[in-house]
Amino acid sequence: MSFHSQLPDQEFLDSSRFLIAAKRLANDLAYGTMPSSFLGTGIDYVQSRPYQPGDPVRSIDWRVTARTGKPYVKEFESTKSLPCYLLVDTSASMTVSSLPRSKYGHAVLVATGLALASLDHVSPVGLLTVGSRDLRVRPSLSRDQVLTWAYELRKYRYDEKTSLSTKIKQLAPMLVSTSLVIVLSDLHDVDCVGAIRLLAQKHDVCVLQFHDTAELGVTKAGFLRAREAETGSTYFSKGKHVSQRQIDIEQSFKRSGIDFFVINTERPYEHDLIHFFSSRNILGRRMK
Repeated sequence: MSFHSQLPDQEFLDSSRFLIAAKRLANDLAYGTMPSSFLGTGIDYVQSRPYQPGDPVRSIDWRVTARTGKPYVKEFESTKSLPCYLLVDTSASMTVSSLPRSKYGHAVLVATGLALASLDHVSPVGLLTVGSRDLRVRPSLSRDQVLTWAYELRKYRYDEKTSLSTKIKQLAPMLVSTSLVIVLSDLHDVDCVGAIRLLAQKHDVCVLQFHDTAELGVTKAGFLRAREAETGSTYFSKGKHVSQRQIDIEQSFKRSGIDFFVINTERPYEHDLIHFFSSRNILGRRMK
């Protein structure tokens, strides 16, 4: 039996307020990760060479010219932004929440902000959902396309199973060039860490893990009985096992050089998230 729903206004903001919040986050992410207050041109300095007749005067390298006594000009080359793929977890565990706004609500808002910020960096952005539904959007620079899938993501189901590791394995051979892949998930897929590490061998990968305060609380428990949201099956575990898996995830990503950030939905995280992207220049990375 399937249960379809939509993120309610009191949880997720109404349409107009959602767009305002997403744009504000996008502006903070875009300009917070810029080296200056001006957008880059995508042109990088390569070298200086001797002046040749016909070279424009504005390209003269005055420092080298003054040092050598002979006219030199600067050479530049164009660099392209990495295409960005957002992998948004739409599985049932993302919608379970002890707070007014679920992990899923936060993930959709962050994904929309990241997409709009990527467009400000002139980076084409696409989407792939990693639950049971199959929503795929090829990377483009279309702002309307981003807003279309953002509003589509407001609809969700309570019975979606996670498919993060499977979707990553399907996506990998489709990436014909180096890409930036941003995963937004609670990482409940037990096989996802290995799949993410394998993907990171050829592409830039960033993982944003969403935590609910109730999940953090069970790490201090003794034995616990729980029900898996995606399958409905009941299982028994120890709180320390939950805590140890989180430690293993963090260490595994660190060894693989994967950018990793945990979002606790109970606490304000926007400032730390902006600093995380800025310090690593994640959205500003270019093709090599």
